[in-house]
Amino acid sequence: MHKRTLGALTFSICSAAIAITLAAPAETGGWRPLFDGKTLTGWRGYQKQAPAGWTVQDGMLVRSAEGGDIITDEEFGDFELALEWKISEAGNSGIFYRALESTKLIWHNAPEYQILDNARHADGKNPMTSAGACYALYPPAKDVTRPVGQWNETRIVAKGKHVEHWLNGTKLLEYEAGSDDWKTRVAASKFKVYPGFGEQLKGRIGLQDHGNLVWYRNIRIRDLK
Repeated sequence: MHKRTLGALTFSICSAAIAITLAAPAETGGWRPLFDGKTLTGWRGYQKQAPAGWTVQDGMLVRSAEGGDIITDEEFGDFELALEWKISEAGNSGIFYRALESTKLIWHNAPEYQILDNARHADGKNPMTSAGACYALYPPAKDVTRPVGQWNETRIVAKGKHVEHWLNGTKLLEYEAGSDDWKTRVAASKFKVYPGFGEQLKGRIGLQDHGNLVWYRNIRIRDLK
């Protein structure tokens, strides 16, 4: 018998059969899935039930029609989020984190990791609103997006007030939520009318419906102590 480990799956191979078992969190560095690849279990609409516009297709979570933003049932404080995404031509979407449901719209309180076709969407002309930016507040260090149709790998690390955005293995930016620099940037943005914007240290993960086709897969998270 031979054993091979690939990600969270441990394969035991013998001449008679192949047994597949899902490794325990301790064996996978604490990572666990936020999306099971089959259903919308664990997700719902912002301030409502899961909208019909979000569907599961071939193991992917897809915004295929109008449905509104979706969020996790669970809240997270200190975490590392990892996922893969691809966007349609000239498409726009986003990942919200530490989102609350205390405002009319999710973007009134939660920071956004911008998802974008930089080459064809108008927001790609401004680094502050380009892919990987903390939308309208912190620009990415550079553009490392892959062409439309290819998968991009995103990581968001949030521990206490410290937050990092990563894309395709490159750290794009970091900031301290609630710092003087953060407050200055918020005060100069459209978020200035929302008291305490983005300063909460616990909340839900959200995916934005910005009217375009977008695909997500391999959505996983681990708690940071």
